[in-house]
Amino acid sequence: MKDFYHFLKGNFRKVSFGWLLTFLSGFGQTFLISLYVPEIIKSFSISEGTFGAIYAGCTVTASMIMLSVGHTVDHKPAKKVTAFTIIGLGLSSMLLGFSQNILFLIVAITGLRLTGQGLLTHISMTIMSKQFVADRGKALSFSSLGFSVGEAVFPVLISLLIAFYDWRIAAITSGVFLLLYLLRLKFTNLEAFDEQLSTAARPSFWSLLKDYKSIVFDKKFGVMVPASFMLSFSVTAIIFYQYVFVENKGWSVQLYATFFTVYAATRFLFSLFGGVWVDKFTAKKMFRYYLIPVCLGLLPLALMNSIIGALIFLVLMGVTVGMSGTVKTSLIAEIYGTEKMGAIRSVFTMFMVVSTALGPLVVGFMIDMGISFESIILGIFGAMALTILNSQRIRKF
Repeated sequence: MKDFYHFLKGNFRKVSFGWLLTFLSGFGQTFLISLYVPEIIKSFSISEGTFGAIYAGCTVTASMIMLSVGHTVDHKPAKKVTAFTIIGLGLSSMLLGFSQNILFLIVAITGLRLTGQGLLTHISMTIMSKQFVADRGKALSFSSLGFSVGEAVFPVLISLLIAFYDWRIAAITSGVFLLLYLLRLKFTNLEAFDEQLSTAARPSFWSLLKDYKSIVFDKKFGVMVPASFMLSFSVTAIIFYQYVFVENKGWSVQLYATFFTVYAATRFLFSLFGGVWVDKFTAKKMFRYYLIPVCLGLLPLALMNSIIGALIFLVLMGVTVGMSGTVKTSLIAEIYGTEKMGAIRSVFTMFMVVSTALGPLVVGFMIDMGISFESIILGIFGAMALTILNSQRIRKF
């Protein structure tokens, strides 16, 4: 970790910007939006199933829009791309608070998912990959820490706002906070990131379509995307229904909630370790193994009657999720290069975002069909194991 310390000492200003973007992305992430869900359901007089369908539709729509805007980070100055994204996220949050009908709700959630989970994360990971080569893993891992800090800070603050005022005030306040950040952004020097901008002209629609087609039908894509898809699908679905599963097992909800902080701490630590290991062993080698911890963790979650099974799973999930962002983004840079990093990464991001919509939807249907918790988790384990076997093919590239 001494190398990591020296790296941060010399590059803290640059990598802290990447950290800030992933931190602010929390306003569009599922963990924060879920805090509004009970009140939204009451305010709009809709069922949980209806909101789940709306959320899935908005998330998929946002992922499709990513394809048309994700490439801009390759061609436009970092400050301009970031400013427009922050404006979109802030206005979407305010619109959520002011919305009085389903149409505005749909537009607001689509905007939150596109700009928060999608673009802010995308911008951070892309500019870090382009800016750093030898220390790419360390830069990406430090930037990823923003996710963990956001997960720790935002739920507490938003919950307090909802408790003392209401959910609409919380959403509007979040939007105002984001727009105020633009004042700080105006005086932030990001010219170093603009040195890596592509000199090629802005791609046309047909040029982009051709690039996306070549990526999707490339053999490398068939090795890389299933791992990203399966991890996001599984983790999102399990977290979405975690308290349903806990009650099904007869475990203590309070004790499980305490265990979840262990997951956050583990994810934080392995975000750092993942960066060091990627720089030491390469992302290609790490890609073959990083899904194994979470895959093994599914077994005690499904088969153990003791709540210790949940603790083992949360720790092993933290190991994999902590390393995942650094491994996946570094691998894209190693395989495809960085000149069209924004465009290429937006394709992978689209599939990842789609998986976060499908996970809760598919598992929800399985629960409604009466399929047992153990069978669902073991089914995910089987799919994950097959994905790990498929990931071994990366050695050919």
